Amino acid sequence: MSQAPLPRTGARILVDALLGHGVTRAFGVPGESYLDVLDAMADTALDFVVCRQEGGAAMMAEAVGKLTGRPGVCFVTRGPGATNASAGVHIAEQDSTPMLLFVGQIARSMRGRGAFQEVDYRAVFGTLAKWAVEIDEAARIPEIIARAFRVAMQGRPGPVVVALPEDMLAEIASVPDAPAVEPAETWPGHADMMRLQKLLWSAQRPLLLLGGSRWNARAVASVVRFAERFDLPVAASFRRQMLFPADHRCYAGDVGFGINPKLVARLKEADLVIALGGRLSEVPAQGYTLFDIPSPAMNFVHIHADPEELGRVYQPTLAINASPAAVAAALEGVQPPNTVAWAPWREAARADYLNWSEEVPANPGAVQMGTLTRWLRDLPAETTICNGAGNFAIWVHRFHRFRAFGSQLAPTSGSMGYGLPAAVAAKRTRPEQLAVAVCGDGDFLMTGQEFATAVQHEVPILAIVVDNGMYGTIRMHQEREYPARVFGTSLKNPDFAAYARAFGGFGATVERDEEMIPALEAALASGLPAIVHLKLDPEALSPTTSLSALRAKSLATRAAG
Repeated sequence: MSQAPLPRTGARILVDALLGHGVTRAFGVPGESYLDVLDAMADTALDFVVCRQEGGAAMMAEAVGKLTGRPGVCFVTRGPGATNASAGVHIAEQDSTPMLLFVGQIARSMRGRGAFQEVDYRAVFGTLAKWAVEIDEAARIPEIIARAFRVAMQGRPGPVVVALPEDMLAEIASVPDAPAVEPAETWPGHADMMRLQKLLWSAQRPLLLLGGSRWNARAVASVVRFAERFDLPVAASFRRQMLFPADHRCYAGDVGFGINPKLVARLKEADLVIALGGRLSEVPAQGYTLFDIPSPAMNFVHIHADPEELGRVYQPTLAINASPAAVAAALEGVQPPNTVAWAPWREAARADYLNWSEEVPANPGAVQMGTLTRWLRDLPAETTICNGAGNFAIWVHRFHRFRAFGSQLAPTSGSMGYGLPAAVAAKRTRPEQLAVAVCGDGDFLMTGQEFATAVQHEVPILAIVVDNGMYGTIRMHQEREYPARVFGTSLKNPDFAAYARAFGGFGATVERDEEMIPALEAALASGLPAIVHLKLDPEALSPTTSLSALRAKSLATRAAG
């Protein structure tokens, strides 16, 4: 006969539940609304990373979810803390990332009165999170936390928001802990895989497109073997390049912003597209123009862990409701025909990719982005390259060679400020691997205060700040739509190297190209959190155009019209 559980506070029950589900680390900003939880954490080995703003903390938790497939955990206080954290929740929702956001809440007796920092979290996060719940009884904590883990991980993963009334956290209850939760894998049926094999055997120009979440290194390795056996060209969805090694003979490039036009043409020319894991949302679908709606012109196979994503936009020839890891294992049993005749098709796709991405074109100014991308290529394959949003990221996505699972952290939601917190989370999670954040100047200062977090917790990340003195992406759109009418997109920036030193880190400034490699190497050798400030000429708008050239083209178009 099992012993009755001892009485515990709600806060202790919560912390014990997290530890029981394998949580070793949480990110957050302290608040009086969950002091009981902080006190309960103090008696455990749980690593609580104290952050400087809730948005950065939530992004760190989201990054952990991306890297591990288990929910990253974030704690924030009520009201402003929760609304600040919503940026990270949105990233997790768009990127299909498992994440748990715990929010302190007013006492239960005060609800509905407009109490200090009162928010209805079910209403606020109802469409942003996969599930939003408030725990009203301490005795229900194990039940609800177990469900939260399942909801966050199963089907299409996503964020779960859990509100914690402060008086509930102090409540005493005697309740057993729930067992640790593992997500249920949805396996493809034998008939589905045989039909997939039949479609492959009849194809002349097949192409595999990888995306989404619920991947792991073993699944990636299985897909690589599958591509090799069938001699298939493989493309990666937007900011999912770590799902296939870029130095492999089958890799054909990524389907995102600034896509290779030849890859667009190849996808349209394919007679079989297998979309494995991804949702085919706006960016990889090129504004929903890549395939015909509702029925693509080619045979179209869509494989996704959530049945609601199958046929949401594109009606597939074959829909398979299964998780990427399960499908990757099942692909081992799919056999190629006796003669695979796709080598010229695959070789042409590979050649197009290399012609598009091997040589970095020179950009205006003394600092060359090609020098940076070549240096990044020489880092170990397991290095995690992180970025937020901005034109600077085009160089990383187009010219860097992602070669290992877990080597990329970037938001498909296009959220600025993601790179720095993601690098902190990556280095804290995998301390043996390098973590490099490539940031724009406007991008960096969205969450730049989290450099203090890196210093406080002795997390030696490298942040490369590409400074062109403007919100470059918006300026690009502005010059295209309103040429020569610059308004609201210019920035006056600090000395980012001095910023790093002020916090206790390493800082270096690069104004000439020959200074770049020594500065980057010195940053890594310092053993400190580091910022290398690259002063990029504003004319270097993207790898394909300059600011002046874009403006001249836009003016000429208007004059001709």
